[in-house]
Amino acid sequence: MMKKPELLAPAGNLEKMKMALLYGADAVYLGGKLYGLRALGGNFTREELREAVGFAHKLKKKVYVTVNIFPHNSDLRGLPDYLRYLQEIGVDALLVADLGVFMMAKEYIPDMELHISTQANNTNWATVNAWHALGAKRVVLAREMSLKEVREIREKTQADLEMFVHGAMCISYSGRCLLSNYFTGRDSNRGSCAQSCRWKYALVEETRPGKYFPIEEDERGTYIMNSKDMCLLPHIADVIESGVDSLKIEGRMKSVHYAASVVRAYRLAIDAYFEDPAHFKVQQEWLDELEKVSHRPYTTGFYYHQPTADDQLYGTSSYQQTSEFIGLVRDYDTTTQYATVEQRNNMKIGQEIEVFQPNAPLYRQVLSDMLDEEGNPIAVASHAQQIVKIRMDKPVEPYTILRRDIPAKA
Repeated sequence: MMKKPELLAPAGNLEKMKMALLYGADAVYLGGKLYGLRALGGNFTREELREAVGFAHKLKKKVYVTVNIFPHNSDLRGLPDYLRYLQEIGVDALLVADLGVFMMAKEYIPDMELHISTQANNTNWATVNAWHALGAKRVVLAREMSLKEVREIREKTQADLEMFVHGAMCISYSGRCLLSNYFTGRDSNRGSCAQSCRWKYALVEETRPGKYFPIEEDERGTYIMNSKDMCLLPHIADVIESGVDSLKIEGRMKSVHYAASVVRAYRLAIDAYFEDPAHFKVQQEWLDELEKVSHRPYTTGFYYHQPTADDQLYGTSSYQQTSEFIGLVRDYDTTTQYATVEQRNNMKIGQEIEVFQPNAPLYRQVLSDMLDEEGNPIAVASHAQQIVKIRMDKPVEPYTILRRDIPAKA
């Protein structure tokens, strides 16, 4: 019997981590305030790291911490102390990219499980086996790989394999880019990427400054390095059958809504496959769920073919989504049938809302009865993170997301 792969989700902060685990992730990856590649993603203080590990372990789930920068000498000074702290609080594994960091971890916390980050551009079985021989438990495969290559690596290694199945694609090779350094002075390989690849560009000829030449015949310039987002859910059977051990979602800087929705869609798909592999079919409701969150149009990346112009977005860097996150359920009173809700976007009486729960089917209802914290009837919840009470048509659980449809543009 084929082993069910782990579903691994991103967590930019404590709330996103809780949502990812409650909506079906088996493990999360996250960063502390230092040594990770998402310095602007919120991240976790030392005490938050301790709380995150405790929360996950109560659910019998895992926490992996990113220590995957490419450090300069000055970055190494506080590293031994930080590594010891991660071991002390019970972190399940570290994600590293740099050989020096790997060896320091082996020296200072020899019992810690080590995973090799995609930043190490692991594109062949010899590299995977080399890391495994050094003591790595798992290797994260580069995104620049085909299904055929993944299958061949699986045949030739005993290491655990992890691969990305969903999220933003980086224009650089395995995420190692210098555009941000060049344009803004922010080092992308030490956690401070400015996402310069998402900006709009035009060509300028040296002897004619100020005269912009269009790329792709667009006089407004072009987002020439702006890739579509990866999505392999429609091909989840191929992914599972490739034999990888962990399916990874990208997006530590994405929203709570993104964390919950994407995780839930992949959770349902993976579980459905293992219930009946012979008759498995991708359900439209899973694909619809992925359209509800903010994303660029989807692509399969390198998985089935070399990317072409069709895998790039030349006209815009904007995102699209079909649904808007308006409230998060904090509590529910079974007697009064009122949910205590933290407002996340303007909501008002008369709107149809969708109720999206960690462990129950979706349902829709009209927002017909809303009270403020003092119990007074109100028509609109317009203040950021305002606490309101809403009468629900059916019971709901904490961490339920309330959302509304975004009208299609004409």
